[in-house]
Amino acid sequence: MSEKLARVDCQALLRALTRAGFEEVRQRGSHIHLRRPSDKKRVTVPCHKGRDLATGTLRAILRDADISIDDFRKLLG
Repeated sequence: MSEKLARVDCQALLRALTRAGFEEVRQRGSHIHLRRPSDKKRVTVPCHKGRDLATGTLRAILRDADISIDDFRKLLG
């Protein structure tokens, strides 16, 4: 059974990733690169103004960050 994933924009995702310990390392164009110092995990978040992230892209970012959907919901709220 697949879990429903909320539609979020890049700013909400960046806030959640920051709460999970990620820090912004650099930005190239509309892509923001983040890294978590504790385990050296790296993720890239596309930030396009006025658009929500596609659910597949969001799932891939969460998978790369080792964050479950339940943990992501807690980080959003």
